[in-house]
Amino acid sequence: MMKEKLIGYLSDFVTQRRLELFDKVLGKRTRYITVVLEDIFQSHNASAVLRSCDCFGIQNIHVIENLNKFQVSPDVALGANKWLTIYKYSRYKNNTKDCINTLKEQGYRIVATSPHKNNSLMNDFDLAKGKTALLFGSELHGLSKSALELADEFVMIPMSGFTESLNISVSAALLINYFTSLLRNDPSINWQLSTEEKSDIKLQWLKNSIKKSDAIERLFIENQQID
Repeated sequence: MMKEKLIGYLSDFVTQRRLELFDKVLGKRTRYITVVLEDIFQSHNASAVLRSCDCFGIQNIHVIENLNKFQVSPDVALGANKWLTIYKYSRYKNNTKDCINTLKEQGYRIVATSPHKNNSLMNDFDLAKGKTALLFGSELHGLSKSALELADEFVMIPMSGFTESLNISVSAALLINYFTSLLRNDPSINWQLSTEEKSDIKLQWLKNSIKKSDAIERLFIENQQID
């Protein structure tokens, strides 16, 4: 298969230590949980969420751009975006609906992280019910009316103080850490990536790690066609 041959070829351009790290990280990566960011306008918050996703093994991030353009702060992300699969939604007036409908078609339950009359505390949330898309809203107004109306469920972090909410990057880190820990300790949940998914991601990581990888790939394909 061409993809596997290309992976083998590009692997010669990185160290054995990096290849082993790729395989180790891929073994803990998941798409069972995905994170959705709606109109995050502060780059340090957006970048902190990306960093948490990478640290805790979330592979896919969905970014909704209705009013604000998503920006990454290199000093905060520390390259996390290099290892994640990021999808952006900015083609329509209501990109929230586009994103959520896309995720529902992929079998995700849409879970809004917002105080709501029908919410569930994160400790009581049933992760085994199915793939979960966690929605996080903007720093000032939270999730939009459209996001709340289209959500299937609601979850919140239990609070014990006077302040009613946490910074979005803190909320995301707490929820992601808690849910991924549950995930890996529940044998009934098939949360790991498939062999095909691992190959696709590994190929992209190799390309991201190698200078002029596009030129190297073109040369490889040309040589394969000659052979």
